[in-house]
Amino acid sequence: MDEDYRTEEDSLGEMRVPADAYWGAQTQRALANFPVSSLTFDRRFVRALGVVKKAAARANRDLGLLDADTADHIIAAADEVIAGEHDDQFPVDVFQTGSGTSTNMNANEVIANRATELGGGEVGSREIHPNDHVNYGQSSNDVIPTTMHVAALAAVESDVCPALETLREELAAAEAEFADVVKTGRTHLQDATPVTLGQEFGGYRTQIEKGIERVGSTGDSLSELALGGTATGTGLNTHPEFPRRTVEYISEETGIAFSEADNHFEAQAAHDAMGEAHGALRTVAGSLDKIANDLRLLASGPRNGLGELEQPENQPGSSIMPGKINPVVAESVNQVHTQVVGNDAAVAAGAAGGQLDLNLYKPVIAYNFLQSAALIANVSEVFAERFVANLEANREHCAERVQQSMALATALNPVIGYDRASEVAKAALKNETSVREVAVERGYLTEAEADEVLDPATMTERGVLGEE
Repeated sequence: MDEDYRTEEDSLGEMRVPADAYWGAQTQRALANFPVSSLTFDRRFVRALGVVKKAAARANRDLGLLDADTADHIIAAADEVIAGEHDDQFPVDVFQTGSGTSTNMNANEVIANRATELGGGEVGSREIHPNDHVNYGQSSNDVIPTTMHVAALAAVESDVCPALETLREELAAAEAEFADVVKTGRTHLQDATPVTLGQEFGGYRTQIEKGIERVGSTGDSLSELALGGTATGTGLNTHPEFPRRTVEYISEETGIAFSEADNHFEAQAAHDAMGEAHGALRTVAGSLDKIANDLRLLASGPRNGLGELEQPENQPGSSIMPGKINPVVAESVNQVHTQVVGNDAAVAAGAAGGQLDLNLYKPVIAYNFLQSAALIANVSEVFAERFVANLEANREHCAERVQQSMALATALNPVIGYDRASEVAKAALKNETSVREVAVERGYLTEAEADEVLDPATMTERGVLGEE
């Protein structure tokens, strides 16, 4: 029905737009041109777009480049975008023009039409213009990388690091709880000298602590914003004060200290900062994967696996095997790692793929980065609260098995020498007895010496028998 549509114009002519849409002709063209994936930008990115447009309007109002009424209506409309009131008005596919122009114009049109409406005008009348007013002093080529950095750093600081801190706390709690649980260490998946379960969890805690540091350090490069470079980095059609003022307003809105890029040509033609930052996310995802795999192994069983940990019963594990419980949350972590590694390949390829004065992979870089950040944040919280926090040590099993370990013979090296210690270990394995029993039986140690030398708890600390 004709009443379901209105007609809007852009430089190519007229387009029919849904009557209830705030977007305009350029967005409608993008919907027709890019029916590729049904993937659209998430809340973080749309919010960041609103922040950039609001800050630009404030700066242009300060500089006398927009009249106060126009700027105020743009600011009010941008505030609604920031608040998430118009997320359904951003339907453009991620796989679009490499500069992200379609998404920038989507934001310009939505804000312009809503600002016009707030001022008492008719949607589609262009009384507040998407290019002349909302996009004043800007280009898609500097807006999209600016939005990318704002969204990425906000995701890191507000989502990823707090979630990793939650996981760190749960790992630290387990480290303390399991500090006295002596168990068999394993290297090459073979028995090795004893460790405590707490020491293993201390390793996991430290991995996450270093991951938080790695991810947090990317703020130095992500905090540089491209805004002010316009089309090619020269800043054509931008007031000299516009970048500084706008960046200050972005910092005020987000609570994050941003700065103007040292070099606008680098900031628009290359996205090394995004590649570096996503590399840190990939590394953290790898840490999560390693920890999840270790905990799955330690909880394997319950009767025919390692069985040193008792895992939480999150849900039935099988549709055919009654009573089976699987480490489903840890497996979710494993799959997030796989996705993040794939995303990293896309980000790395895109970040390296600029041609001359513009990188043309901006949308796919932004989308993959933000997906990785969201996945890591979400799965870290779930892993911490629904798996790690509910693990229990099988203390009796750990104590029993460590006494049977062939690796206890390592402690014999300083006392009877490597060759005799090897002889003891092999004999214990062949005869299905303990290292202690063989060492005493062959007269290499007395009962009292065996108690001292082959105490598994003593072996979890640095030192050599007889040293003070």
